[in-house]
Amino acid sequence: MTKVSKVDKKVRSTRDKVIKYQILTYCFFKNIKVSSTELELLTELSKNNGIEVNELCQQLSVKSIYRTKQSARNAITKAEKKTLIIKNGDARKKRVYISEDLNIQIDGIIF
Repeated sequence: MTKVSKVDKKVRSTRDKVIKYQILTYCFFKNIKVSSTELELLTELSKNNGIEVNELCQQLSVKSIYRTKQSARNAITKAEKKTLIIKNGDARKKRVYISEDLNIQIDGIIF
């Protein structure tokens, strides 16, 4: 095994970058490949956890992360298959949540 040195460094960063770092770290260690747009999707979902699918798709298309709501919906389904997202609710009002396994912290002192 390789020896790893512990580094103690403090850095100021934006909330989005900290969330992306946490997601990328989880995906790296679980060997899950995510694209940059999927990373944006997961970041937005982390900030708005428990949002309705239609609202999330609308936000993603307005922010130009995805061109259409349908492509955003397809990306949500893909992320669900990778076990990064959990869908819950009835057929009309499905809500999406970031998976508990990711353990994303968005408030307070993060690291």
